[in-house]
Amino acid sequence: MIDLYTSPTPNGWKAAMALEELSLDYTVKNIDLAAGDQHKQNFLKMNPNGRIPVIVDHEEDGLVIFDSNAILFYLAEKTGKLLPPEGIERQEVMQWLMFQASGIGPMQGQAVAFERYFPKDVPDARARYHNETRRLYEVLNTRLTARTWLAKDFSIADISNWSWIRSHRWARVPTDGLKELERWMEQMRARPACDRGLNIPPSPGRADAVKSFGSAMTTT
Repeated sequence: MIDLYTSPTPNGWKAAMALEELSLDYTVKNIDLAAGDQHKQNFLKMNPNGRIPVIVDHEEDGLVIFDSNAILFYLAEKTGKLLPPEGIERQEVMQWLMFQASGIGPMQGQAVAFERYFPKDVPDARARYHNETRRLYEVLNTRLTARTWLAKDFSIADISNWSWIRSHRWARVPTDGLKELERWMEQMRARPACDRGLNIPPSPGRADAVKSFGSAMTTT
């Protein structure tokens, strides 16, 4: 059994989608970010950086893994799925996984911060992060031309990138004109396991979504 400490955020959805795709047994431990649960000592013992998600794998003597992409990598290695075992196909997955970690996540995260939460309007900062996020979308659109997934097959790279890009409207970054990116996004949403992962745990106002949780999951 795996414990998943998480909240309804892009990084949290990554771990939940992977657990659902891999049909692993897990228990959800809700972390209330607004209440500051991520800064409490019991959580910081698991992740000194104070960020979700975190998993604890009780099948491996309580092994603790933090950082969303590290969790994706661990779960793929554990199951032998969603990540090729060797060769160029494995490297393709890893490079697009890192693309999200170094590009999409930081840039879109800052776009959201300056669009939605920063106390003062800073037009230059808004433009900077908006434009860079859009540029990264264009890179993905080019990559997806004449290919179904970011690598040869569906992988943790697709999960990692889509978990962020699916909320592009919240960042106020359009996908207009990016036909291949939008086609890929529709493919991702059509995967039942990924769709379930987006409701783990339910966002505020989506308590009814618990009905769609995977049967392998329990929540506390």
